[in-house]
Amino acid sequence: MTTAWQRSIDEGSSARHPFRLWLARRRAFIELHPRLRLSYLVAVAAVGITIVLVGIVLIPLPGPGWLIVFLGFAVLGTEFAAARRVNAFLRRMLGRASAWWRRRREQRKARTA
Repeated sequence: MTTAWQRSIDEGSSARHPFRLWLARRRAFIELHPRLRLSYLVAVAAVGITIVLVGIVLIPLPGPGWLIVFLGFAVLGTEFAAARRVNAFLRRMLGRASAWWRRRREQRKARTA
């Protein structure tokens, strides 16, 4: 089963996948037209910022608030280098928090055992 999953992931990640080729053609068309490029950037920024804001609103509520924030920065990161840097920072902080939480849980288990 793992090999089937891996094969599917590898096939989808291939640069020769039909969907990726279609996206590359669309991207080349956008790059050739400056006005279209500007409207594309504005649309990506609007969608990404909206997703981030919705995620921020959902953080204190039960649900995937942080996940939605990360998704918003991933959308913004497709076009803006600053968003990629923020996303990398958030991933580092999440990794540190996760490691801290695991250490803390293991220490509690060790004390009670």
